[in-house]
Amino acid sequence: MKNRTLGPFEVAEIGLGCMNLSHAYGAPPPEEAAQALLRHALDRGVTLFDTAALYGFGANEELVGRTLAPHRREFVLASKCGLHGVEGKRVVDGRPETLRWSCELSLKRLRTDHIDLFYLHRWDKKVPIEDSVGALAGLVREGKVRAIGLSEVSAATLRRAHAVHPIAALQTEYSLWTRNPEIAVLAACREIGAAFVAFSPLGRGFFGGALREVAGFVAGDIRCTMPRFEPANYAANLRLLDGFEAVARRLGCSDAQLALAWLLARGEHVIPIPGTTQLAHLEDNLGAADVALDAATLAELDALINARTVVGGRYDAAAQAGVDTEEF
Repeated sequence: MKNRTLGPFEVAEIGLGCMNLSHAYGAPPPEEAAQALLRHALDRGVTLFDTAALYGFGANEELVGRTLAPHRREFVLASKCGLHGVEGKRVVDGRPETLRWSCELSLKRLRTDHIDLFYLHRWDKKVPIEDSVGALAGLVREGKVRAIGLSEVSAATLRRAHAVHPIAALQTEYSLWTRNPEIAVLAACREIGAAFVAFSPLGRGFFGGALREVAGFVAGDIRCTMPRFEPANYAANLRLLDGFEAVARRLGCSDAQLALAWLLARGEHVIPIPGTTQLAHLEDNLGAADVALDAATLAELDALINARTVVGGRYDAAAQAGVDTEEF
């Protein structure tokens, strides 16, 4: 894979989102399988690993730390604060003292003395963004964090934060069927020199080639709460895959590779971080680096799947209230 710039770092153009190994999609894989996947990703040239205090309420950071600490110099480690598990519930807390406390816990779980990229996972709207970013800037001065990122914020909030301390990356959901970043933050990142890290680049499995059924998901699967996965909406969305898969067949690539190649073509500052629990899917995802899309194909995909053709929002009302992103 080629490299792309992320703040002071150069990372492979496709990273790994580690959340799936501990959180949000039903029962996680066995420890041995999760560790094998992380090690294989490193062996295959992945140099950006993305975790968070929230994922598994600390379990994901512990997994990453146990597995990859011996190889700490070989990759860029990203984690997040400001959204935590407290007594079994998600809590948003962006107070400076909480962020410092969270960093100390993350360092212990990750078995490291510094986190390369530390994101504010959610903006706590009760706390000025300048105060939260100021606390993270203090961690940079102390050497516990090397660069600062933000997650799920608007272009206006990004610029306010960047005025306090350089923001190396903004992370939010981006794929063919989630186009909100194109409203403003994609351009804002380019303007200030920040990377745009695209999570859920495969549409939470929609573009993975395996979710062809409308049937419900297992208990604990985050997609159970998402409007576009509700049976009626999802049945409508599945019809979009016919044309999409026809393009993939024409190009001789998988659905996942086509979706990731589309993202890689959106700009040199875009870095997708697909997550998976399966080695075969990891290999398939990394193969997207070899798929080149011409202008005509990109236009064809844009016309097929976009904000007008997808049915249902990406979050329910409660989750949507917790983000600061622009919406269509």
